[in-house]
Amino acid sequence: MSHQKQPWFPCDQEFCKEINGGLLTGCTANISCPYLEIYGDGSSTAGYFVKDVVQYDQVSGDLKTASANGSVIFGCGARQSGDLSSSNEEALDGILGFGKANSSLISQLASSGKVKKMFAHCLNGVNGGGIFAIGHVVQPKVNLTPLLPDQPHYNVNMTAVQVGHTFLSLSTDASEQGDKKGTIIDIGTTLAYLPEGIYEPLVYKIISQQPDLKVQTLHDEYTCFQYTGSVDDGFPAVTFYFENGLSLKVYPHDYLFPSFCWPFIWILCISGDFWCIGWQNSGTQSRDSKNMTLLGDLVLSNKLVFYDLENQVIGWTEYNCSSSIEVKDERTGTVHLVGSHYISSVCTLNTNWVIVWLLIALLHKLIY
Repeated sequence: MSHQKQPWFPCDQEFCKEINGGLLTGCTANISCPYLEIYGDGSSTAGYFVKDVVQYDQVSGDLKTASANGSVIFGCGARQSGDLSSSNEEALDGILGFGKANSSLISQLASSGKVKKMFAHCLNGVNGGGIFAIGHVVQPKVNLTPLLPDQPHYNVNMTAVQVGHTFLSLSTDASEQGDKKGTIIDIGTTLAYLPEGIYEPLVYKIISQQPDLKVQTLHDEYTCFQYTGSVDDGFPAVTFYFENGLSLKVYPHDYLFPSFCWPFIWILCISGDFWCIGWQNSGTQSRDSKNMTLLGDLVLSNKLVFYDLENQVIGWTEYNCSSSIEVKDERTGTVHLVGSHYISSVCTLNTNWVIVWLLIALLHKLIY
């Protein structure tokens, strides 16, 4: 970021009025615009908005970039709590919002004509790292499904769930809960949350594949068991179907994670044969999250996910996130390669269950 003499953003400006639903009480031109963001896990950040210039790499050729910049308004955190607190060992340095609202970074850059409102990510769940790019991805090709209108998140219409060869019976409230409609696609959530009507039969089908499993509940949250064989051979894949024929297949090595990823059961890490299920029951969550369907990193890793806000669609395809993608330059029509990046700080203990820390830092919980 560059530094300006007066980077803070006044509360009487249109941006601040839009964020706060009108002019704040007592606002004058010499008072900064405050913000407060509270996330689903109870973490929060509070501070004030500033305006500055963000530097980013613009694709200029195959695997080549040139420096570019754009003026953006963003929050400067003064007080953080929960997982964002500085006392937390896993606290983030910052959160970069790529949500649908006009206040998000992608929307601000697009409104100034710097970029198109399109971006993509590919989380490498095998080696760590991955791909993140702003622009129109033309290769690999992805099937697309429409985003549901008038929703703050990336909501899509899920039509079916298949476990192995069996389709689950979906009730109406499985895909629509009051004013929360559809299935939320959220790179900022590590696991996946399903309504009780989907979660219970889905987990039952998984567990019943191995009748001799001794199932335990750890940390009052995770369903775990001992299993020594290949999880991909011993358990079924789970496939979600969406409008326009788009599907999302989740393999056992994606939705099962070894216990050594969780410090409270580190004694079992030696064998590496103790597994926990990443599916979570949203029916037991707080009121705001109760019975929602939310698909996070658990199902999105090893897939190229493309967000096209220009046309209000989203799509994905299975992909090698260690390779390259092709992005179209909308000004010239030329197509260039964009490569992957490896993050050396990624935990290497588990080659099948890796969170890409760079992208988590960028997109951990989307600011809407």
